[in-house]
Amino acid sequence: MREAAFVKQNKDKWIAFENVLNNQGQLKPDKLSDLYIEITDHLSYAKTFYPKSNTELYLNALASQAHQKIYKTKRESKNRIVEFWKTEFPSMFHQHHRELLISFLVFVFFALVGAFSSANEGDFVRSILGDGYVNMTLDNIEKGDPMAVYKEQGEFNMFLGITINNIKVAVYAFAFGIFLGIGTLMIMLQNGIMVGSFQYFFYEKGLLWESARTIWIHGTIEISVIIIAGCAGLVMGNGMLFPGTYTRLESFKRGVKNGLKIMVSTVPFFIIAGFLEGYVTRHTEMPDWLALVIIGSSLFLIIYYYIIYPNQFKRKANHAAVH
Repeated sequence: MREAAFVKQNKDKWIAFENVLNNQGQLKPDKLSDLYIEITDHLSYAKTFYPKSNTELYLNALASQAHQKIYKTKRESKNRIVEFWKTEFPSMFHQHHRELLISFLVFVFFALVGAFSSANEGDFVRSILGDGYVNMTLDNIEKGDPMAVYKEQGEFNMFLGITINNIKVAVYAFAFGIFLGIGTLMIMLQNGIMVGSFQYFFYEKGLLWESARTIWIHGTIEISVIIIAGCAGLVMGNGMLFPGTYTRLESFKRGVKNGLKIMVSTVPFFIIAGFLEGYVTRHTEMPDWLALVIIGSSLFLIIYYYIIYPNQFKRKANHAAVH
């Protein structure tokens, strides 16, 4: 990129940052720190491609000024953990809704592939879910309790085991993003096919409603956060594939950082999903309306925190910047 084009693309951001530095007021140090990181990324790019230019000198002075302000005034917030979920994460995540959509669409597509394959190939379900699970479920169906698998272990052991397993799947979805995002998409493929096959299996036995109203009590959050972990993997992969104005290394570092923030955001939701599966799903005798309330509330919680809230946060930030 030519220097003039680089300046034109970013000058408004630099000017806005300079204004923030000159009128810092009550701006939170953590927010200033995030802005500082972006400016230093631009400085690194300028040093690489426009050495000793006016652009490099300007950005170097701007970064030095920001450094002094940050490390002169920065204090760790007593509510650092709360601030992460309340402001830091949503302020970042709104820019990654595209990756979230891709992860979701890939998962849904292969869930449909799983259901279609199960309908047209007799042994497909067994090849995906395993003979042991299929035979056990068939036995439970004959005994009149198709969802008995959720009652076999004690509540706490099931909660702990399920939570750890789900986090492991999510970590794979994120870590495999290192393979340019392809590994992440493969994890979405595998889990999508599994869910599609699983639901078709119960549909074929005339138990679609009973299975859905039971499984999605915990599955709504569980599957959602696996998709969100897929989003994190794609963010890291995109950092390598599409560096934009950054060096490829700097872009990759930003992708890893944002991907890790996305992963951290999912931890409470995995705990909630594990709790629901360990302590609530087993109560298959609960009325349908209660199951639907839990499923609906879980879906709203995910949509609000990962889609609505970040967009609201961004709009408020833009409004504040204008005024």
